[in-house]
Amino acid sequence: MLEIDVVVVGAGPAGATAALTLAPNHRVLLVERRADHGPQMGEALPPAARRLLADMGLLEEFLRESHLPCHGNRAFWGDQGMIETDFLRDTDGHGWHVDRARFDAWLRGVAVSRSAFLAMPARLDAVERDNQHWHVRLAGIDGRLELRAAVVIDCGGRAAPVARRLGVEPSRRPMDRLMCSWAIGHARDGVAGAGFSVVEAVEEGWWYTAPMPGRRRVVAFLTDSDLPMWQSVPNGPTLLARAMATDEIGRLMNEAEFEILHAGRRPAYSCWLEPCAGPGWFVAGDASISFDPLSAQGLLHALFTGLAAAEGADRWIRSDANAYSSYERVLEGIRATYWRNLGHCYVAEPRWPTAPFWRRRLQICTHAPAMNSPRGLRVRGISSVSC
Repeated sequence: MLEIDVVVVGAGPAGATAALTLAPNHRVLLVERRADHGPQMGEALPPAARRLLADMGLLEEFLRESHLPCHGNRAFWGDQGMIETDFLRDTDGHGWHVDRARFDAWLRGVAVSRSAFLAMPARLDAVERDNQHWHVRLAGIDGRLELRAAVVIDCGGRAAPVARRLGVEPSRRPMDRLMCSWAIGHARDGVAGAGFSVVEAVEEGWWYTAPMPGRRRVVAFLTDSDLPMWQSVPNGPTLLARAMATDEIGRLMNEAEFEILHAGRRPAYSCWLEPCAGPGWFVAGDASISFDPLSAQGLLHALFTGLAAAEGADRWIRSDANAYSSYERVLEGIRATYWRNLGHCYVAEPRWPTAPFWRRRLQICTHAPAMNSPRGLRVRGISSVSC
């Protein structure tokens, strides 16, 4: 029976952040189900991530990774034409368009360099708790591993493998069936607005495109899984053909001379866990709250909650009985802020009030789950983030 202080299930950004934060002072095992995640969509890190990375002692190393600067967002949304939000006045400077596969691998490497153990590929086979400890069984290519731990942190994404085994099921609004069809491809440099993320609303949903490191670009379409438009974009070529037919996204794709490399589909609906913590267990990243991509907060949320869950775990190990309730209050505040701001975004698009997609968005946001008001948190001097 291997003795471990903390088992972190899921080695994405939230799990790796939790592991690298705890590893200098505790015995940490980081568990990742897949050895290779394959191509991943590029994602944006907002300027506020600079403070989180600096707090973890990673900012200088991150800057050497040469991810692309993100100078702001452009939205062709509502009846006002283009709405541009730039970061020129942001005290944290610009954000970044990151290569997710490289970013995730880098964070895992930092965790290992700080003495975390990494089991990859390995999956959670069983987890049970007695009065004092967790008994965890892992299955991997080398057989089974039995271990005992003081804390378990669930960073397993939407699947939330630990929380589900504890009987906590994710909640979601029944009318939210948002899905994302995406493609990554070669793109030439020098495209107008290359340092910006761009979204464009259409009657059936909305489009997104942004540059990625390595002269690549991502394009994505988001709509509900039961609407006809979703069935019309089953693969990369059909997605690109539809993208070319839009006004602004099509212009950018044509100017970039976009050529598809990889394509895929994934869930994008909002869901959340309540509670997100309990005696000796914490949930972070997408396992705690899965954001609508319109919020552009998923990656920042993973870093923030990974760090906060690590601090909660440290407090629990040091016999602070309030550690998990304090963490849960933080997540309550983030959920409430998220729903309020998401509602503001979707209500700002009034052109298709009877279209099924937009009618549902209004229902989702005006009948958001009842949650407590946001409450502040300071994680090593970092203020709680808004989505």
